Amino acid sequence: MNLDPITLSVIQAGLQQVCDEMDLSFSRAAFSPVIAEANDRSDGIYAADDGSLIAQGAQGLPVFVGTMQYSTRTLIQMIAEGRAPAPKPDDIYIVNDPYLGGTHLMDVRFARPFYRNGEIFCWLSNTGHWPDTGGSVPGGFSASATAVEQEGLRLPPVRLFKEGKLDEEIFSIISSNIRVADQRIGDVKAQAAALMVGEDRLNLLMDRYGDETVTAAIAELRIRASAQMRAFISEIPDGTYPSTAYVDSDGVVNEPLKINLAITKARDELTFNFDGSSPPCMGPMNSVLATTLSSVYLAMRHIFPEVPISAGAFEPLNVIRPEGTFLDAVYPRPVSGCAAEVSQRIAEAVFAALAKALPNRVTAAPAGTSGNFALGGHDPARARDYVMYQISGGGYGGNADHDGLANGCSTIGISKAPPVEIMEQAFPVLYRKYALREGSGGAGQRRGGFGLEYDVELRRGEARASFVMDHGRFGPQGALGGADGAPNHVTVWQNGEPYTPVHLSKEQDIPLTPGDRVHVCTPGGGGYGDPFARDPEAVLEDVRLERYTVSQAREMFGVVLSGSPVAVDFSQTDRLRVEGANQSPAD
Repeated sequence: MNLDPITLSVIQAGLQQVCDEMDLSFSRAAFSPVIAEANDRSDGIYAADDGSLIAQGAQGLPVFVGTMQYSTRTLIQMIAEGRAPAPKPDDIYIVNDPYLGGTHLMDVRFARPFYRNGEIFCWLSNTGHWPDTGGSVPGGFSASATAVEQEGLRLPPVRLFKEGKLDEEIFSIISSNIRVADQRIGDVKAQAAALMVGEDRLNLLMDRYGDETVTAAIAELRIRASAQMRAFISEIPDGTYPSTAYVDSDGVVNEPLKINLAITKARDELTFNFDGSSPPCMGPMNSVLATTLSSVYLAMRHIFPEVPISAGAFEPLNVIRPEGTFLDAVYPRPVSGCAAEVSQRIAEAVFAALAKALPNRVTAAPAGTSGNFALGGHDPARARDYVMYQISGGGYGGNADHDGLANGCSTIGISKAPPVEIMEQAFPVLYRKYALREGSGGAGQRRGGFGLEYDVELRRGEARASFVMDHGRFGPQGALGGADGAPNHVTVWQNGEPYTPVHLSKEQDIPLTPGDRVHVCTPGGGGYGDPFARDPEAVLEDVRLERYTVSQAREMFGVVLSGSPVAVDFSQTDRLRVEGANQSPAD
């Protein structure tokens, strides 16, 4: 069937709009701030035969692109093999098993078959981050788990909604194994409602253009996405590009985990080989295969954002299964840190490998941590338990065109930190500070963006704090001569005394009483290019705006910025004198 370009573009936009409306409906109806405010969720459309990605919402987390495709494919296979119940119209499956195409247990996936003329045309699926799925610590981010059972309730694909009706028995099993269970029904109904909205909108699109036309458009869009990705890959010179990235530790053994990557470009394809990476680890920083694949995909999406989100875009990307490493976790390895942290180290390794090959496209490393911080306790003023989940941004890496973004979202998604006002309203906490972390951006011709600094105090009751973060041992990598960004830093104040976790940014079950605080400084982005080649006026402006102190600027950018007609004299501690330029001294 021949499709004219206008019709093809309209249908492509229509499929995207279906997913966008699912995303919006999910966030608007959800109860938990991590979904309703932070948008830690994603919705998409997947092929009926193999679960291949057809479209995903533009406001959904990119890391879910690969995992939801993998998960839907696994569900289809299990149904075909009789290992999962056969679907009926209006059924909705629930699954969070990491080893069946997921991430960690808190990312709960729903899948709904979409029928046309009595046959499954495609699957509608979404993922939402639940604030708790049980396990040893509130929020699920156990920093020292040694088995997945310690991380929470693991669900195989089961029909939570049967022909449109919630199965109360299955839901009661879920509720009996998670904290603040009475609040989860709001998220469950929101997640299901988003899929219902998707069904309505997709039916309208297909009624308007016809099933045959939409089917042909989906096939053509996949072909074109593959062709476009291959065209971009062809820009890379043939060869092998190595890189290395590190995870601070696994939370149990205080040694770094190595990600060893070699990307080989041949013709119009890329092969990703992780041989030489660390073996499976004891702690929760193992990555399941679906997350490892998705991390590669999202990194390439960062580099080539013009390529549409479609399964076709992944076809030229060949990832050799990293068997025998911590990037291919199998049961019962713990995995709570895989999606939020290890995935971003994998993306960083991809950026580092391709920086020299694509200097005008690849950035220095971003902060690369989601800053997972969970606080669980009892609020005596409201006579109820709670689980608070906080994510935070960090600096982006500098690039060929401009400095890195300050306090940007994590590499794996577009989630934003919930507003402080919402968190203080919902939980017994007070944010004493919430500001940019000045001085944290790595030096470079284009400096890295700045991280975030926040200080949160428990106001009443008792609570337990847990966090799984990263980049505390090593800052985000600079590129092409740029300096690394500042590393993550966590300090817990108990009874007025500071405490730094042994694993730097991983710890669990820290008891807090009223007045105790958790102080977090997230990483800055890596710098891009030689710091001495930076425009001296840009250095002056950063100092004037107090982004760097005078001493920091002297140390990071030098006394005289080589190649510039302007010499910056740092001889005074409180003022800068600019020589060779027609301007007054900067304060």
